Amino acid sequence: MNGSAVIWLAVAASSVALVWALRSARPRTGGEQPRLLDLSEAAFLTGGPGGVVDTALVALLGDGRLTAGGPGIVQARPGAPAADTAERAVLRACGQAPSGWLYQVRYAAMRDPAVQEVGDGLVARGLLTAPGRGRGVRLWGVVQAALCGVLLLLSLPLMLFTLAVSGGGGVPAEVSMVLALLVGAVVGAVCARRAARRVTPQGRRALRAMRALYVGDGSPQAQTALFGLRTLRDPYLGPLLIPAARQVRLAAAQHRAQAGRSRGGGGGSDGCGSSGAEAVPVVWCAGSADSGGGSGWGSSGDGGWGGSGCGSSGGSSCSGSSGSSCSGSSSSCSSSSSSS
Repeated sequence: MNGSAVIWLAVAASSVALVWALRSARPRTGGEQPRLLDLSEAAFLTGGPGGVVDTALVALLGDGRLTAGGPGIVQARPGAPAADTAERAVLRACGQAPSGWLYQVRYAAMRDPAVQEVGDGLVARGLLTAPGRGRGVRLWGVVQAALCGVLLLLSLPLMLFTLAVSGGGGVPAEVSMVLALLVGAVVGAVCARRAARRVTPQGRRALRAMRALYVGDGSPQAQTALFGLRTLRDPYLGPLLIPAARQVRLAAAQHRAQAGRSRGGGGGSDGCGSSGAEAVPVVWCAGSADSGGGSGWGSSGDGGWGGSGCGSSGGSSCSGSSGSSCSGSSSSCSSSSSSS
């Protein structure tokens, strides 16, 4: 067996096993047609916990139950009712934020267990993958793509030299080896990208169905839930919510750096920026698109959930009813004292 055959065999074996592992990492669903129960679930698929909170903020600010008392400052109207659990989480967070800074209210509401449980329900129905699931498959794909890519670059000069001296007669073994490495790099990259998506194919179908159901609804609440803050064109709501989302993202980046320094110095950080008795269990701790808007949680706009850390406009979260670590490889969350 020559070297080209060995390369082909190794690449084929790794690629087949990688594809199988990717399929196995996806949650299994029943035979029923996937569907979303409400706009909060659509918002979670579109933008994570932050998307749910943004949708609730749009509703509360839009009808005056929450008012802006200054640049980035909000306050709740006394006795303001809440239409759902997400709005109740926002009103609770507003009552616990003495300064009334909107970004603190947003961040605290994302940590609320009621918002976190929206994701738990989607996982239970196979529309969303649980935090941390598929991380090994993603790493496998990245390693395969990188290794094949490096070997491909190293083997190209040999292939060109062989073609030059052979006069073009037949297909040299070096050409076959280059093709094998190219296939391995492509398969690895594609699998790594798909493993990074949080929303399952069933979840993306359910999200598209919900968008079709609300195709004629141009209200800011529906548009924010279905497409994220990047579609918010309201001259009052946009200047309030988009800067708040950016502030949450910047604060999360600072806490990631602080958590890294604490771990390096032997501190008591849990890896999500909280420590000690005040640490809050973390489940959904990953972000989505920039507030300038582009990819949402997935590059296709159908909710793939790239891992950009806690606090981009599509959203992030830092609390839940179960779990104790950030879900993404780059995720990090601040302590509860920093968000209220």
